[in-house]
Amino acid sequence: METIISAIITAGLALVGTVLTCVLTSRKTEQNIRVNQAVTDTKIDALTNEVREHNGFAHKIPVLEERVRSLEHRIKNIEEHYGRESF
Repeated sequence: METIISAIITAGLALVGTVLTCVLTSRKTEQNIRVNQAVTDTKIDALTNEVREHNGFAHKIPVLEERVRSLEHRIKNIEEHYGRESF
């Protein structure tokens, strides 16, 4: 009878130890996931800002190119009217 009681106590303590280890490991893993998610969110925010800035330039470049073409045309007209030598 003592052997059975001893075995039950040993099994109970082993079960408690296993459950406790699983719970603590789970909490640690969840904390690591939260930290990694926070870092990932921060990086995504930074990349989003960079993309928005790039898109702003992407919209401005065609406008600038058109202005340069217009200015080149105006310079050509001025040169034709006054001649290149006067510049």
